[in-house]
Amino acid sequence: MTDTASSNDPPTAKPVGARLVQVAFPAPAPAAASPASTTNGVALVTLQRPEALNALSFDLLDDLVSALESLDADPPCRAVVITGAGERAFAAGADIRELAPQTFASLTAGGRFAAWDRLAAVGVPLIAAVRGFALGGGCELAMACDMIVAAEDAAFGQPEIRLGVMPGAGGTQRLTRAIGKARAMELILTGRTMSAREAEASGLVTSVVPAAATLDAALELAGRIAAMPPLAVRAAKAAIVAADETSLAEGLAEEREAFFRLFDTADQSEGMAAFTQKRPPVWSGR
Repeated sequence: MTDTASSNDPPTAKPVGARLVQVAFPAPAPAAASPASTTNGVALVTLQRPEALNALSFDLLDDLVSALESLDADPPCRAVVITGAGERAFAAGADIRELAPQTFASLTAGGRFAAWDRLAAVGVPLIAAVRGFALGGGCELAMACDMIVAAEDAAFGQPEIRLGVMPGAGGTQRLTRAIGKARAMELILTGRTMSAREAEASGLVTSVVPAAATLDAALELAGRIAAMPPLAVRAAKAAIVAADETSLAEGLAEEREAFFRLFDTADQSEGMAAFTQKRPPVWSGR
């Protein structure tokens, strides 16, 4: 999760009360919406280290995951957009000065990488709104989300090899699943970056939009998801994630069970009744 584009400034202690992550729930509505409106069911989470290109320190990761777990446990929250403060970077990598003195023993005993496992367990859909650099840990964070809305100026990559290490927070696994073995090998073993358009063509990102429209596009997508029945959305997300982690036979079995279970929900009854009655459904999340 390291990266050559991370800040070269000396690390500073986290001040008491410092906010490395900012949460807005409900999120502000896209610019095209009416003034002062919000996006129902959508939260906006912003990484707040613009002076370090939002480099992912251990404390920032802990704050981010804690915020996401809180939102995940809040039923009115039905989708989350994650972005980085400023226009230069989503997250330019890990905090290199924090990682440089580490050893196998200290990393193992410290347990700080467990935050990535907690992130993977979040059930609410996560959308990364990426402007500028998403490198090393920043690319791994974007790939840990369920969808990526990329600005035309976005750059993705896993340049850890240039620092004498390799991706350590999911880069070798998620990038390979997203774009295939041959492309992942070339990117990781050379450390080069790829543009937003290349990332889109490779299947890494959901969409590419003009830079200034990135956050609005992500919020609009999140709003469309938040308008869907929440139990079905979570079940569908879990089944899609499982497709990367199980055999086809196991995935099909899990999908069928989840499908059957949704027929015991009020939302299923409401959705099918609304369809036959030719009216908009009203989702209760039950």
